[in-house]
Amino acid sequence: MAKELWKGNEAIAEAAIRAGCDCFFGYPITPQSEVPEYMSVHLPKAGGVFVQSESEIAAINMVYGAGGSGKRAMTSSSSPGISLKQEGITYLAGAEVPAVIVNCMRGGPGLGTIQPGQGDYYQATRGGGNGDYRTVVLAPSNVQEAVDFVQEAFDIADEYRNPVMVVMDGLIGQMMEPIEWKEYKRRASTEKPWAAGGKFGRDHTNIINSLYIEPEACDIHNQHLTVKFNLMAEKEVRYETVNCEDAEIIITSYGTPARIALSAMEVLAAEGIKVGLFRPITLWPFPEKALHDLAGKDHVKHILDIELSSTGQMIDDVRLAVEGQKPISYLGRAGGMMPSVEEMVDAVYKALGKEVK
Repeated sequence: MAKELWKGNEAIAEAAIRAGCDCFFGYPITPQSEVPEYMSVHLPKAGGVFVQSESEIAAINMVYGAGGSGKRAMTSSSSPGISLKQEGITYLAGAEVPAVIVNCMRGGPGLGTIQPGQGDYYQATRGGGNGDYRTVVLAPSNVQEAVDFVQEAFDIADEYRNPVMVVMDGLIGQMMEPIEWKEYKRRASTEKPWAAGGKFGRDHTNIINSLYIEPEACDIHNQHLTVKFNLMAEKEVRYETVNCEDAEIIITSYGTPARIALSAMEVLAAEGIKVGLFRPITLWPFPEKALHDLAGKDHVKHILDIELSSTGQMIDDVRLAVEGQKPISYLGRAGGMMPSVEEMVDAVYKALGKEVK
């Protein structure tokens, strides 16, 4: 099948439509505004509903309503906008309503910059809303993966009755790359007997709710959710390794920095330094065991974490996975600045205790 050249944000929107997205509710914010713009034109043509909400808070609550009625619902935003959606996301998780949430990340904190960032890792993997809940978090590093992951996100959301996030730095949303439109095969059942949409032959109506006033009832509900989250953690872990078989340095990175790391690895290989890349694809569940086992190999001397974050956020999960088996160092840039190949090469030399060329 021939490839087509698509802009990341527009490809995400088209992928969602092809995955059967029924409803999109969103609000423009750079660098993801092309997602709702594309949806506004093309989703109604496919029989779906597009609403530009009055705010990000309104958008996520519209998703709650549509998802609760059994529709495939989606929203997208960028970092400050996702912050406003956090209450709605915890309501979705508590009420077990499936939804897809795309975050095209920009630099922060606060309004920050419209340039790419990865400072929302904590927000996505720890949850910015209240209570004990989890969302599967998929992190593409190119436009093809963004397309594939958005489509898969709808299936994961339906299968577990839980919101799913797809997070990418803003560069992936803004870049143009050739992609292949693969045949979409729905993984989850189309049946949603739990949905609130009428009796449909039942003697009762379904109620979508996250409120459990009685302590015993809330405890039972949380235990039920925990079983589901544990199943996600067991079944949905994804990661990629590149040249890790005999590497003395392992770079941990995701998104655009992971792509730059591949070029740095080529430079270092030409200089006789063996470097591997460990790229988490699910930021949650984090591929903890895989990284732990890799760090325990005798040939691995050091872990170098690289992120678009000034202080590092994923590095906390890297440390937890490595469990002190090997030293860990960090290279980060923020505000839309990208770590260069040269900076990565220098960081590897420093990690090995070698003089920087």
